[in-house]
Amino acid sequence: MANKLLKKIEITGILTLETGLHIGGTNSSMSIGGIDKAVIRNPLNNQPFIPGSSLKGKMRSLFEVSKELFYDEGERKSPRFTAAKEGVSVDLFGNASSNSKQKPSRLIVRDLSLVNHKLLLEKTEIPYTEGKTEVVIDRITSAAMPRQNERVPAGAQFRLNLVINVWEQDNNESQLIETLFSSLQLLTDDYLGGHGSRGYGQVSIDIKEMTEKSSDAYYNGDATDGVSIIAAWQTQINRLKSKALA
Repeated sequence: MANKLLKKIEITGILTLETGLHIGGTNSSMSIGGIDKAVIRNPLNNQPFIPGSSLKGKMRSLFEVSKELFYDEGERKSPRFTAAKEGVSVDLFGNASSNSKQKPSRLIVRDLSLVNHKLLLEKTEIPYTEGKTEVVIDRITSAAMPRQNERVPAGAQFRLNLVINVWEQDNNESQLIETLFSSLQLLTDDYLGGHGSRGYGQVSIDIKEMTEKSSDAYYNGDATDGVSIIAAWQTQINRLKSKALA
């Protein structure tokens, strides 16, 4: 049976760093006495960005753990927890496993580009970022081993752009959006990127707009702006916004 794409729901907003963020990049330019772990940057403008894969993977992981949707694959000394095979998580995030029926992701998470890059460039010694010195203490000898991690500093803002594809046979549009908001709320109470247990990666999210574009609109020229549906989801948006630090 054919499955028609009914609409696209685009969600845009701003993701703000409440604490420094580290998502690792290449250390090809590492020098003696310099940064030990560099952040990922756009090679064209040297600005740090947040890969859509990092954000989407964290959202899915938090949602599935909170709902106990992961499973233990086989009897192992160290259990291998794998993504859910079915259910609302698979409906939204997809399933690419070769051991089960594959299902394409309904959610597109685009790379997040830096918004307030001019301010960061003016305020930081390393272009757009900061170096955070940490010290590892040997438990036996008490010897100190310093290291420097590169972080995007607190206050940096990134442009958020998400798209949900709604198909004719799905019949669960509201559930998909609710799952999306649940995963974003979990993220704001957790962390993004690495070293979260040491204070990195706290974020807040402010949704600015939600628009709906029907598939037919792409053929008659009416899909440029779409129809706003933000009012219908204002309660969930306000919950997200209230988590931002004062």
